[in-house]
Amino acid sequence: MFNETYKLSNGVEIPKLGLGTWLLDDAQAAQAVRDAVSIGYRHIDTAQAYMNEAGVGDGIRSCSVAREELFITTKVAAEAKTYDAVTRSIDESLAKLGLDYIDLLIIHSPQPWKEFREENRYFEENKEVWKAMEDAYKTGKVKAIGLSNFLQDDIENILESCEIKPMVNQILAHVSNTPLELIEFCQKNDILVEAYSPIAHGAVLDNAEVKVIADKYGVSVAQLCLRYDIQLGLVVIPKTANPDHMRNNAELDFVISDADMETLKNVEHIQNYGEHSFFPVFGGKLK
Repeated sequence: MFNETYKLSNGVEIPKLGLGTWLLDDAQAAQAVRDAVSIGYRHIDTAQAYMNEAGVGDGIRSCSVAREELFITTKVAAEAKTYDAVTRSIDESLAKLGLDYIDLLIIHSPQPWKEFREENRYFEENKEVWKAMEDAYKTGKVKAIGLSNFLQDDIENILESCEIKPMVNQILAHVSNTPLELIEFCQKNDILVEAYSPIAHGAVLDNAEVKVIADKYGVSVAQLCLRYDIQLGLVVIPKTANPDHMRNNAELDFVISDADMETLKNVEHIQNYGEHSFFPVFGGKLK
């Protein structure tokens, strides 16, 4: 899996499989990066909101692989909604990561987390945010720019006035929760979709229907879920600090049949993500 990439609309190549670092502190993130890179990962995903950019940076500097071989993503905080705030935040991320450039920078959310999916859509503010992202792209601080958690009308708002089109939209997408219309819209507009929480925070692991299909291919439910997203044309960024899980998550050398893909698209929607249900996408609000 490690050598497989997609090409973004600007020609930049992004590995199909990355390592997510949400909920890891600096020390855990640094070790996870070192472990992942030693196993073969070259794509690492973090965010300002994760408060572990410094740890990820430590891992990058101590992983014994050249910087240019790595693909590093971070995200502008959802609360940064002015040109100046975003410009400052980009410089802060570069400083914390200890990098000269970021491979992919994305807006973490169209709205501040406390107002996620509420009435105020922040359309005008997000245009200003995007202008700051475009300027960072032009100066070489970032190699690619994109979005996260943006719905179709949020994306259309950016496309109306942008000079540089968004290259990715990172969204929640997994077996039992696959927003196929949004994925299709993005792909028609040359926006690569990245799937965060591709194993549904583990909530899908005990699903009997999914387990039957995984057993058919001789793989784990986690591996089936990752392969499912990849066959939809998505990047997957499973989060783990466990080297064994990192290895297993990369063993995806099998193909799900069209019939089984259709079955997986229609698995009953998961309503409860357990301890992770507080995350805004899952109906709660971050404190």
